[in-house]
Formats: sequence, C-alpha cells, structure tokens
Amino acid sequence: MIILVLLIDQISKIYIKTNFALHEEVSVFSWFRIVFVENKGMAWGVELPGSYGKLVLTLFRLVAICGIGYWLYDSVKKNSPAILTFCIALIFAGAFGNIIDSVFYGVLFSQSTQIEVATFLPEAGGYETIFHGKVVDMIQFTFYDGILPEWIPIWGGEHFSFFDPVFNIADSAISIGVFLLIVFYKKAFPKHS
Repeated sequence: MIILVLLIDQISKIYIKTNFALHEEVSVFSWFRIVFVENKGMAWGVELPGSYGKLVLTLFRLVAICGIGYWLYDSVKKNSPAILTFCIALIFAGAFGNIIDSVFYGVLFSQSTQIEVATFLPEAGGYETIFHGKVVDMIQFTFYDGILPEWIPIWGGEHFSFFDPVFNIADSAISIGVFLLIVFYKKAFPKHS
C-alpha cells in the first residue's frame, strides 16, 4: 500500500509540475478543481523564515519520518491490530511523499512560473539546492463559493468560500490515516487486561 500511495502521489505531482504553469487550473466539477501551487512551508503554506527555516523544516520532516517508520516497524513486529498498521502505513506514505518533494524537487526541476512550465532535469540545474524543494499541491474541493444569504446574522451578504486549501495525494493519505485512527481508536489501541 505504501508503494501504491507513493506511486500515485509522485506520478500526479510530476505530471502537474511538467504540464501546468504555476497557478494554472482546470475545473473538473463546480466544486472540484486541479490547481497547481507550490508550498515552500508546512500545512496551509506556513513557512519558517529564511533559507535556514526551510532546511530546519525539511530536517524535522526527515526525523519525523524516521519516527513514523519505526512506529510502523514496531507495530508490525508486535502484531498490532491491522487497522493500526494500515493507518500508520498511510501516514508514513504521505509523509514520505512530501519529503521527496522537499528534499529532491529543487534539484530535479526547473522553476515553475505563471508563464513557463517546469522541466525535469534541466541542463542549467534545478531551481534550488537539495533539502530546499517546494511541495507540489494540486487538488482543491471548494464546496461553496458565493455570497451568503442576507438572513444569516453577522456574515449575511458577504462572500464566503468553504474549504479552499489546495493539497495533494500525500496530504490526503496523512489525513485519512489520522482520521481512521481517531474513528477506530478503540480497535487500533485495545486495552489489555
């Protein structure tokens, strides 16, 4: 499953990076769009300042993936419940997918701009050094984007959009893994008498 998630994640990211200009979008449905953005930081684009901030973030991610990998190894070794192993594997695959971007994409691709599409292994070199790559995001589900009815207190008549974040397959794997751990907490972590 880890390999499947990584393949889908990386194939989708490489396709978007090498076929879309930055911020280019395609509407699939009124509530679902493919939008190419690059994230230099963490969730929702939160960044640590400076180039050292990016390096610290990437190194933290590498330490975290080692911890998640050990947790996965330990749960398999201890024959933990299948739901726990499945959830940890999803979280591991998602974290690993985003680390690939952070560590290698700066070296492997040219700069994406709103005018030019990035190229893989450019002759002039990548857009950044190793450990300073940007994470490719492309999925957006905006379930509501419009003017709220006047009868709604305080915000009536104002523009409102629900669920604007742009994310990727790796982010989805992490979110699904965490969600399933919460929902199936008692099965994942049974009490031993």
